[in-house]
Amino acid sequence: MSTKTNIVTVTMNPAIDLACKIPDFTAGKVNRVTQYQTDAAGKGVNIAVLLRKFDLPVIVTGFLGQDNAGIFEKLFTEKGLVDDFIRVPGETRIGIKVLDPSTESTTDINFPGLSPDEEHVEELMRKVGELAEEALIVVIGGSLPSGVSPDVVGRLVAIIKSKGAKAVVDTSGSALVSAIKAGPWLIKPNDDELSELVGRPLKDSRDILDEMRRMNRAGITNVAVSLGARGALFTDGEEELLAKPPKIEPVSTVGAGDAMIGGLVAGVAFGLSLKERVRLATSMSAATVAQAGPSLERLDDAKELEKQVIVEAINL
Repeated sequence: MSTKTNIVTVTMNPAIDLACKIPDFTAGKVNRVTQYQTDAAGKGVNIAVLLRKFDLPVIVTGFLGQDNAGIFEKLFTEKGLVDDFIRVPGETRIGIKVLDPSTESTTDINFPGLSPDEEHVEELMRKVGELAEEALIVVIGGSLPSGVSPDVVGRLVAIIKSKGAKAVVDTSGSALVSAIKAGPWLIKPNDDELSELVGRPLKDSRDILDEMRRMNRAGITNVAVSLGARGALFTDGEEELLAKPPKIEPVSTVGAGDAMIGGLVAGVAFGLSLKERVRLATSMSAATVAQAGPSLERLDDAKELEKQVIVEAINL
């Protein structure tokens, strides 16, 4: 069994999330904000914060704008995260999320982000290689900054694997294609992202599962596909499971996917079976949907939902 314990998250395009609640949000009209909060975010950052709730050792890296890094530095200090981000000239992007409780919808307004140069990218390659030496898992999460080639994700996966760590990738589009070619240990597209990936509509669960099996055969050990409110499909090449989340009052889907990855990664760190990891991840995702922020506030909220998660073996 591996003696490596560190978990590393890589966020190349983090964001400062401004989430505001606006009932009956209407484009082209004056809208009144009833509630808001600002968070240092980005997939890898959200996942790291979540993993610290389990007291796991987590190192965060990627690119941060040096002009507004303070909100991230404050978060890292508060949560006990080891900050190994590369500082890049300029500002980390801002993302505005408009939550409309009347329609249970979220509208995203994303500002442009940083543009790291080739030297920054090569520095990240070296850094991830060093960190992966002592890491059990390295999670690459989120989109890529402007000007960074999708090939970077595949290169990172190859470096992580060469150091004996598990590469987990949660991205989409050409970045995900690049990752898949390098054979990460886990990917987690949603059903729409998987359809885009394979270049055709996926009609039903059987269709989705066929593609997941194909990925297993291509060397990706674990594949998770989110189906939104219907739950998620999971396979590790041996077991195939469907997880159905508990019925909850949804507030925001922001961070739900990050919570699922966090649960799966924590489950690996604790040596849980696939079924136990799936149950944990699904309950954490559901608990996140029931709140407004991008990261689950209390693990107890997820624990209360865990026994309501239904995990079934798939017979398709």
